[in-house]
Amino acid sequence: MLRPVVRIDEELCDGCGECVPSCEEGAIVIENGKARLVADRLCDGLGACLGHCPRGAITVVERPAEAFDPAAVERHLARRTAAPARLPSLGDPPATAPSPAPAAGGCPGSLSRRLEPRPAAPGDPGPRRASALRQWPVQLRLIAPNAPFLRDADLLLAADCAGFAMPEFHGDVLDGRALAIACPKLDTRLEDYVARLVAMIDQGGVRSIHVLVMEVPCCRGLWGIAQEAARLARREVPVSAAIVGTDGTLRT
Repeated sequence: MLRPVVRIDEELCDGCGECVPSCEEGAIVIENGKARLVADRLCDGLGACLGHCPRGAITVVERPAEAFDPAAVERHLARRTAAPARLPSLGDPPATAPSPAPAAGGCPGSLSRRLEPRPAAPGDPGPRRASALRQWPVQLRLIAPNAPFLRDADLLLAADCAGFAMPEFHGDVLDGRALAIACPKLDTRLEDYVARLVAMIDQGGVRSIHVLVMEVPCCRGLWGIAQEAARLARREVPVSAAIVGTDGTLRT
């Protein structure tokens, strides 16, 4: 049938992800750094996502397409909501494991562990700032949703580049928080990140999320991921955000 459907121009799309949370039907995902329409039948053609694209990459066009299917939308959203329940099976070995050897051939670098602060060594020339990192791993995709360091933790969800751009990252924003880093531009299957954050909230016991993004447009998708996770989670947690300029300054 001929009907209005969303069209995404891949040449204009920078993968920022701002359109994802604006689509209540969940018809848009970010894959390989670009927004993509999951299926025609999930798009109602009303264009609620249009005003959320800073690049003007989304338009509504009339073309042959499947009819909008509300039942399919409900099934699609139900699968997304249910996804966190399956995540623990992907989890890493517990921090209390007697040996650092990974189970079933997993990567040793994914082993969940707490880190203790390391003071500056006596006699070090000049001031030395200690690391505020209190856990490992730090990549969002590698953190087990039920890792012990997430319990009652304030989670800092930071863009990959933020820690390099901001000279006072450890002292000003990381200190006292658990850390998860991700890149909404280069990472794929961002809906998996939403599901993992939901599991961190509901199963891991995270009590708040603070999002730290770079000022570039493609980085804003991380804020959308956190908002969507907070919306889907059974527990209510506050979500806040701050922006780091490309010059390294912190802007709230």
